[in-house]
Amino acid sequence: MGNSFFQGETMNKSELIKALSEQKKMHVDEATKVVGAFVDSVKEALLRGDRVEIRGFGSFKIKDYEGYTGRNPKSGTVVQVRPKKLPFFRPGKELKEFINQ
Repeated sequence: MGNSFFQGETMNKSELIKALSEQKKMHVDEATKVVGAFVDSVKEALLRGDRVEIRGFGSFKIKDYEGYTGRNPKSGTVVQVRPKKLPFFRPGKELKEFINQ
C-alpha cells in the first residue's frame, strides 16, 4: 500500500496490473493473468450463486431485486421495471478500519 500515486484518483484494471507487477516484481503479462484469473473467478462464483469472501478485505454477493412499477422521468409514462440481480460488495472490518486510520 502506501502508494500516494493513486490517492484521490480512480485505479483502473491496467493500473492495478501495473501496481501488482511493480510491487511483486513480476512481468506485466504474469500480473495480467493473475488479475484476470481473480476477476474471472469472482464472476463465475457469483453466477453460481456463491458468496465470495476475502478475509480482511470484504465480500461479494448477488442481491435479488423485485420488479416494480416506475415512471419514465422525461415523459412521465408508467413503465414496468423487471426483477434483476446486482452484484454487491460489503467491505470487511479490517478494510474499514484501515481506511479510517
